[in-house]
Amino acid sequence: MVPSPARRREFWMGQAGEGEQPLEAKVLTVSDGVVAGTRQDRSGVALVARLGDAGFQVVDHQVAPDGTEAVATALRRLCAGFAGLVVTTGGTGFGPRDLTPEGTRAVVEREAPGLAEAMRLVNPLGRLSRGLAGTVERALVLNVPGSTSGAVECLEAVLDVLPHALRLLAGHREH
Repeated sequence: MVPSPARRREFWMGQAGEGEQPLEAKVLTVSDGVVAGTRQDRSGVALVARLGDAGFQVVDHQVAPDGTEAVATALRRLCAGFAGLVVTTGGTGFGPRDLTPEGTRAVVEREAPGLAEAMRLVNPLGRLSRGLAGTVERALVLNVPGSTSGAVECLEAVLDVLPHALRLLAGHREH
């Protein structure tokens, strides 16, 4: 049976149908300043709101300091036994402590370069992002910038394909 156009749209946009669980997401803010309490977590809060608006159920939002091992440890914890989206914000630039991609690479099993490339194309400053995308078991990890507008723009660049990717990771075979 071929699904109706309305049902296909619901499927692609992450809206759960009857008997389906809503797509889940977690957000990790990577920032020494937020951890120290000297900066506010604006990008993490904005991502939680945007994911909710897109129909995701945000089940966790954590903060970790900058640094390869801190990011890798936080991602291992967030991805363990989780089937869903994990978005990191911060640490993707050229600063000496911007090591989110290195921490992500230490954990990711398969990279998804098309997603990272799509996120970089949304803004001329995207060319300065070193963010990665990839899978850890049944979780999909995206690195987005620490600026609020950059984080949301990058997420929106791939939001339309995320439900399909997550369903494939969960073992569904639509085609």
